[in-house]
Amino acid sequence: MLDGDILDLSAEGIDRLSSLLEFEGLVAQLNNLAQQNLPRHKLAQVKLLSPLDKQEVWAAGVTYLRSKKARMEESDFSATAYDRVYEAPRPEIFFKSVPEKVVPMGDAVGIRKDAKWNVPEPELVLILNSRGHLVGYSIGNDMSSRDIEGENLLYLPQAKIYDRSCAMGPFIRVGASEAEARTWTIQVQILRQGNLVFRGDTSVSQIKRSFDELAGYLLRSQTFPHGVALLTGTGVVPPNDFTLQVGDRITIAISGIGELENEVREV
Repeated sequence: MLDGDILDLSAEGIDRLSSLLEFEGLVAQLNNLAQQNLPRHKLAQVKLLSPLDKQEVWAAGVTYLRSKKARMEESDFSATAYDRVYEAPRPEIFFKSVPEKVVPMGDAVGIRKDAKWNVPEPELVLILNSRGHLVGYSIGNDMSSRDIEGENLLYLPQAKIYDRSCAMGPFIRVGASEAEARTWTIQVQILRQGNLVFRGDTSVSQIKRSFDELAGYLLRSQTFPHGVALLTGTGVVPPNDFTLQVGDRITIAISGIGELENEVREV
């Protein structure tokens, strides 16, 4: 995107994000393409899809101290496990979504019909190519049913993986180092019938583990031929008496990337 315009790379034969992310010297390649006379479209005139095509989405959990405390509050049964994984050498890594089920900017995220305690989880997303190289960052919403997860750790997939449980976008930020990304802030606000019902923020610097460490564990005994997106955990948790409702509007902002906005529906 250049000054509010979208650069159409299809004229150069680039019609897949997965192939673009494989470029050596991606930033230089993009800068070169920006100098060419390629078609451009106004941002307001296009519908943005999620910034994925064939990439699976995975997630890291309990990477912030606040996240550990929140998970321990969900259930005495689970408290010891979450305490241990926060301090353990091996992080919690779990599958989140196939790419075609990721919700884009402006579409609706979901809350489960059989859950009573639903929250958004605003997260920085690492974008890795097929070689495991960190090539960019995006904004993610790892929707979660806290009552289901708190009832039993074995219910984690049901609490985390369901229709419209993952949103991502609207862009991928390239060219930023981990040191720069750790200066960014993450903020979430939730409006209900136009009224602010929750606002919270944290800093990427509060992620306990390095990006290389998180990516390294994801890539152990795994291959991702089209690359992969990795959610890095949440440090913003609404109070225990808060749950999302149908019609709520969630806006997640990461200072170095932009804003991801979605309404809530029941699924």
